[in-house]
Amino acid sequence: MSFLVRAACLEDARAIAAIYEPFVLTSTATLELEPPDAAEIERRLRSVQDAGLPYLVAEAPDGAVAGYAYATAFRPRAGYRFTVEDSVYLDAKFAGRGLGRRLLVELIVRCKAAGCHQMVAVIGGENPASVAMHASQGFADVGVLREVGFKFGAWRDVTLMQREL
Repeated sequence: MSFLVRAACLEDARAIAAIYEPFVLTSTATLELEPPDAAEIERRLRSVQDAGLPYLVAEAPDGAVAGYAYATAFRPRAGYRFTVEDSVYLDAKFAGRGLGRRLLVELIVRCKAAGCHQMVAVIGGENPASVAMHASQGFADVGVLREVGFKFGAWRDVTLMQREL
C-alpha cells in the first residue's frame, strides 16, 4: 500500500484527533489525560506551522489519514530555539508497516531544512517500538527521567533520545 506523506491541513484535524484519542485513553505513550477535540488539534496544528515547523500526515490511497508527525519547540526559552521535540502517532490499523519510520524520516528532513540543529524524542512509559524506531534513525538514548509523570494511578518514567540534525 502506497502512502503520501504531506503537510497537514486544518481539514485533517478530526482524523488526527481520532488517531490520538486511544493513545490518551489507553496508553502511557502520552501523559496527556484528556483527549483534545478537533478544534484543539486545529489550534495546535496552526501553532506548529506558525512557528515554521513541520506538521505532517501520512495519507492512505483512499484518502484516510493513517498517521501523523510533528515537531515543536523543545523548550520555550530563546536559547533552545534550534532544538525541537518530535511526536509520531499512527492509526493502530496501519502500525507495523514502517509508516512511523517514514514519517519520522520526513520530519527530520523538514526540520533540517527549517534550520533546526537537534531533535529530542520524549518517550512516555514503556514504549519499545518508539525507542526502536528512533534508534533506527540515529537517535541515542540520553537518559530516563524517573517518575516524572502520573497516569492510570501510577508514576511514569520518560525516556529521552536525541539526534543531531
